[in-house]
Amino acid sequence: MFLLLGFGGMMAGILGGLLGIGGGILIMPVLRFIVGLEQAYAAGTCVVAVFFTTFGGSLKHFKLGHIDFSSILPLIIPGLLSTVVFSMLFIYLAQKDVWLDVATGVVFSFVALRMLWEGISEYLNKRSEPNPGRGIQGSKLAKISIGGVAGILPGLLGIGTGAILVPAFAFALNAPIKIAIGSSLACFSLNALASSALKLSQGFVHMPILIPLCIGTFIGSQLGATLNGQLSSSLLKVLFGMIFVYVACKYLMVPGIL
Repeated sequence: MFLLLGFGGMMAGILGGLLGIGGGILIMPVLRFIVGLEQAYAAGTCVVAVFFTTFGGSLKHFKLGHIDFSSILPLIIPGLLSTVVFSMLFIYLAQKDVWLDVATGVVFSFVALRMLWEGISEYLNKRSEPNPGRGIQGSKLAKISIGGVAGILPGLLGIGTGAILVPAFAFALNAPIKIAIGSSLACFSLNALASSALKLSQGFVHMPILIPLCIGTFIGSQLGATLNGQLSSSLLKVLFGMIFVYVACKYLMVPGIL
């Protein structure tokens, strides 16, 4: 089990560093359906592991010049506040596993469709990168709104903000994809830190499972960020999108919706 968790964490870290998502999209199904943790404990353990993914990936992307902290500061503060508020609500929703499963399934469906759409369109259209600048452009109001909405996910569901931040940065704020990915990881690392601290204090983290996950995610995030600078992600997005469709259906089938 130690090796399985370490390998799963590494795959999640690679995905996070490569595509700018926290890796919870892979870790959550492993904890929920293979390890057999209840949804509340899976979410709590997942978000701590995801912090190591985002932190490790952020360090690598910063060294690659993909992060300008001054341009993402307006996103960080509302994101942190939103994460804290919904982390406090999490303790009341932890007894309602069915609704947490439904919410997670809906989020996974969104990520799946986003990845499929982006991967196919990138492959067919061979889009060029807009806006060669380093930072995230856009008004402060737009950044505050995006940060606040994105902060809900780690607090309430224990999964990452990349599903919102990467497309928001790339399409709404017109950032190059590598800048969007690095900035997403930097923003979410702080959200994940806040959510992790609260879920640890609430007792929703399974420590024996967490240790191999964290080792794997940190190593994988370094590899993924390195690959980000070398490989096209269009085919990977399509393949992972197909996997996530299955995972979303799995979550929605738990409460008998599908």
